[in-house]
Parts: sequence; structure tokens; C-alpha cells
Amino acid sequence: MSGISESDGTPTKQAGRFDPGALLDLLIILAVLVIVKQSVLPYSYLYAGPASTVSAMIIGTILLRRRGLGWKDLGFRWPENWWRTVGLTLVSMIAFIAATQIMQLFADAFFEDVGASGRFDHIEGNLAAYIGIMLLVWTHGSFFEELLFRAFVIDRTSVAFGGGIKADLAAALFSSIFFGYRHYYYQGMHGALITGAGGFAFALMYLWFGRKNIMPLIFAHGIFNSLGQTFRFLAIED
Repeated sequence: MSGISESDGTPTKQAGRFDPGALLDLLIILAVLVIVKQSVLPYSYLYAGPASTVSAMIIGTILLRRRGLGWKDLGFRWPENWWRTVGLTLVSMIAFIAATQIMQLFADAFFEDVGASGRFDHIEGNLAAYIGIMLLVWTHGSFFEELLFRAFVIDRTSVAFGGGIKADLAAALFSSIFFGYRHYYYQGMHGALITGAGGFAFALMYLWFGRKNIMPLIFAHGIFNSLGQTFRFLAIED
């Protein structure tokens, strides 16, 4: 059975063995993310995503505990070396930029760039709205999204299909496709492709170092989102 921690806290896997429990955990979280967001969308374009990630974090915590695990086992732990963390954060940002710029060449050729479809227009020049969105940036938009779309989805997908490099890469690809889909409702196909490409870069970083410490990805994600929202507040074209 998967989920027994090694000495460094990372979950062990028995490579090649299908794990129905991990697959069930994955399907439950995907269902929560989709159903909650679609249920809230008719009432709030802005808070549908955050409502779904908060719900998924609660359910995900329960599911992990049922397996004898916690978020720490998936990489959520305080950095032991801050210089290394800063370095990996910068590497993650560079990888994200490279992946999104490459994908943008394709997306620009076939799809219209609709930006954020006005989802954040209310932030421009509005200090209260800016403070509110920054709170979402450093909860839903950094911690929750990385813990769910990278740590939980990748770990449970890989474990479900036996672990190993092939399962890891398939899990990384799947998490990226789902991450892109999550942004389709306000960014369109153009934004979904670019976001998915960035998500794939982060997924590869998670396979590299994130299982031991996902904090560099959380910081990188939060910095990108913070810059984007600050530019909107100041009416600067990003």
C-alpha cells in the first residue's frame, strides 16, 4: 500500500502496482473542484475558483489523513535552506516564463487573446479591492493551487498508476491539462493553453524538487500573481 513515509517524509510507492485508493482520492478532488466552481459561477465570477479550492483543500486534508498522510508528505514543509529555496524559486520562474512564451507562439496563431475577460477590472485604482485580491493571491492563487494541482493531483495520479518515471510524467501532463482547463472559463483557449504550459513547467519542477519542498513553487506562483494584480491596480500593461 502506498502512503508510508520515508525518512525524509516523502511518500513511498510500490512501482508498477495500480492503487485504486489513490485513484478514488484523485477523482473525489477533481469532482469537488469542478462541481463547486460550476455551482458558484452563476453567482460570482470572481470567487468561484477560490470557493472550489478551499473546499478541495478541506476534502483533500481529510483524504490524506485517511491514508495516514498529510500535506507535509507531499512537500509542504518549512524550507531548511532559504538560499536554496530562493534559487529554486528563481529557476521555477524562469522555467514558467520559458514554457509560457513558447506556448504563446502557438496560441497567438490559432486563438484570440481575451486576457482575463474583465474578471479583475474592478481592481484598477481600487485599494480595497487590491488588498482583497492580494489575500486571494497568497491563499487560493499560490498555496492552494500548488498544493492541489501540483502536489495532490500529481502524487495521487502517479501513485494510482504505479509510480515510476512514466506515471510521474503522465501525472504531470494530466495536472497541467486540468490546470489549463481551470482557467478556460475566463481566459478562453488562448489563456488555457498558456496557463497549462506554465503548469507543466511547474509540474516538472515538482517532480524534481517539489516532493521534498514545494515552497519554491508556491513563492514563484504568488510572485507572478502579485505582479499581475499590482500592474492591474496601477493600470500598467503587463
